[in-house]
Amino acid sequence: MALPKFKILGYRSPREAVMATVGPLERRVLDLLAGHEEATVRGILSELGDAYAYTTVMTTLDRLFKKGFLDRRQEDRAYVYRLRYSDEDVKIGIAGDFISSLIDAASGRPEPVLACIVEAVSDRDRELLDDLERLVKDKKAELGSRVD
Repeated sequence: MALPKFKILGYRSPREAVMATVGPLERRVLDLLAGHEEATVRGILSELGDAYAYTTVMTTLDRLFKKGFLDRRQEDRAYVYRLRYSDEDVKIGIAGDFISSLIDAASGRPEPVLACIVEAVSDRDRELLDDLERLVKDKKAELGSRVD
C-alpha cells in the first residue's frame, strides 16, 4: 500500500524542536562535551578560547544541567559535567515520544499508525521488516514472562 507523502510547511522535526530549547552557546558546549567523557568549566573554557568569561561558561553548564541535558558531580570545589544522554538516546527518546503521541491521537484505532511504521520499514529494506518482526516477538515474550 503506497502511503501519501505530505510536506507540512513550518514543521520542525521533534529533534529540531528539542534543540530549539538551547541557545547557540549551549549547543556549542554540548558539542564540546560530546567529545569528552567529562569536563569542568575550566576545561570547556579552554576549548572555547578567550571569547567567554568563566562565569558565562559556568552559567551555561548550570542551565544545561537544569534543562536535563547534563549530569554533574562535585569534585573538590568544582563540578564535573557529563552528557546525560548520547545522541542516539536522544533520537530514540524523541522517536518514542513521537510514535506514542501518534498512537494516542489515533482515537482508539492505532492500526493505521502501525501500518505506516511497517510500510516505512519495508520501503527501506526487507531485513528491517525481519528485525521489526523479531523485536515484536521479543517484546511479546518479555510481556508474557512478567508476573503482575
